[in-house]
Parts: sequence; C-alpha cells; structure tokens
Amino acid sequence: FVLLIYSGTKRKRRELAKFAEERILPRLVIGVSRWRTNLKHGLFVAGVIFLLLGLLGPRWGFHWEDIKRRGVDLVVVLDTSESMLSQDVKPNRLERAKREIYDLVKMVRGDRLGLVVFSGAAFVQCPLTLDYGAFLMFLDYIDTTIVPQKGTNLGEALQVATGSFDEQKRSSKAIILISDGGNLQGDPKAAAKMAKEKGVRIYTIGIGREDEESPIPVSSGFKYSEGRMVTTKLEDEMLQEIALSTGGAYVRSVTGDIDLEKIYYEEINQKMEKRELQGARAKRWEERFQWPLWVATLLLALEIVVAERQRHATD
Repeated sequence: FVLLIYSGTKRKRRELAKFAEERILPRLVIGVSRWRTNLKHGLFVAGVIFLLLGLLGPRWGFHWEDIKRRGVDLVVVLDTSESMLSQDVKPNRLERAKREIYDLVKMVRGDRLGLVVFSGAAFVQCPLTLDYGAFLMFLDYIDTTIVPQKGTNLGEALQVATGSFDEQKRSSKAIILISDGGNLQGDPKAAAKMAKEKGVRIYTIGIGREDEESPIPVSSGFKYSEGRMVTTKLEDEMLQEIALSTGGAYVRSVTGDIDLEKIYYEEINQKMEKRELQGARAKRWEERFQWPLWVATLLLALEIVVAERQRHATD
C-alpha cells in the first residue's frame, strides 16, 4: 500500500507538471495541504496494518476451563498374520484394515482407544489413550513381522485385549476385532465367554473374500508349502459366533468405511453407555482480535473525514 500511494503521488505530480509550471501551481491548487495529504495516507496505511493484525487473531490473557470427556473404552484387535498380505482386497488385507482403523479414529469423540496386534501370539501395541496422535503413530509401524510367532491365535488376542481394560473403572468396554478368521489357534470361544463375563462387547470385521481362494505373497513370489501354493479366503463363521455370543455385531469389510460406520455409530454410539473417562483443566487463551479491528475502523473513518484541502475564511 505504501508503494501504491507513493507511485500514485508521483504520477499525480507529473500530471500537474504537464498542466502548469511549478511556480504557478500553488495559485491553482489553493488550500491543498501536503501535510493533510500525507496524514490521510498515513491513516489509511495504519488502518490497514491494524486490520491485518486483527485478522491474525491475537490472543493474550487466559482462563482455566474444566474439560470432561465422555465415551467408551475401545480396544482395536488387528490380525497381522501372513494371510493378511493376500491381495483379494486392494492393496492387501492388512493395509485395508489399517485404513479402516484410520477411519475409526476420525469418527471417535471422547473415547479411549487401545491397540492389540496378533498372529501366533498377541501383545498390546498401544494402551488405552485419549491421545489419538500417539495411537496412529503406533498403527503406522504395524506390519506382518511385528509378531514373530506365525499363525492366527484368536483366543490369545481376545484374552490380551480383555486384560488391557482397567477393571477398576466402570467405563463401557468394547473390542473391535479385524481378521480374516483363518488358521485358528487357541480357544476363541472361551476367550469370548470371559470377555462377556467382564462386561466387554466384541464387534468383529471380516476382511477378505469368501468366494475364492487367494495366494499369499512373499518376497520371492508366493508362499508354498510341501510343493503346493498356499491360498487363503475369508473364514468368518468363528468371527460371527464371537460377536453374537458377547452381544456385539459382525460385518464384512467392503470398499470405504461403511462397515466401521455401522459398528461405531449404530452399535457402540447408540447401544453402549458413555461414561466420564477423564477430567482435566485446560488453559484457554482470550481472543483479542476485536481491539485492533476497532482501531482499524477508527483510523479508516478518520482517513475519510480528513480533507486534503484546507478551508479558508472569506472576507
């Protein structure tokens, strides 16, 4: 704005120089005050500066605010067995499952999230937390090598997930199990019964296709055993039984996040009681953008009022 004003002033002087000689100009522009012109320009530039300061959203001073979070404790149990590398869903079952979990994190509001991974064994990858950023960081590191033991031990996965809840807290508890259901180990029915006795509902998502066999990719091509290519398909009978036995629900993974929307919004959100999970105090800064905006308004109003030409009294 300063450059534009300077350029406009120079252009105005050049045009006046074409009209009359410099010694005659004061008689032709009687009452025009250079000081007043500079004042108007200064008021305009200062008004714009304060307007921009207001748009920056300055804040100073703060107050403490009590924050209460209400929700459920939700543990996601993710299958990381080799069969999850199958590409019957794109890009593969494991990556599709991780995307499902990313979608879940976008949906939750005030719920604590935990993460358990399993194949032939199971362990807690992320304990229950309200820090969704930390949860996603743990999720990023998951691949099929994170658990050394091979296989699909659904029973141990459910036991570890059930044990990750704080039994002293009366919060509502739920497990979301994402698996292709194949190559079962352990006793998932007994684990589901134990979860139900502790008030935990289990919701299951079957990932993969059940209508055709799919090979399992490895670094050298595809996985073979005893000279035959190893194939896999979705085996969801056990997943359905686990969900129904605990009062949960089973859905099959499809393109997009429709399945998780159904589980979270129609089941967990509506049918499970939300309890207060954590009380905390947060520092809330006071918004002060009004002050520079008021100053900008005043300066720009003065710029309009101030005239370039002085008024002279007449005899």
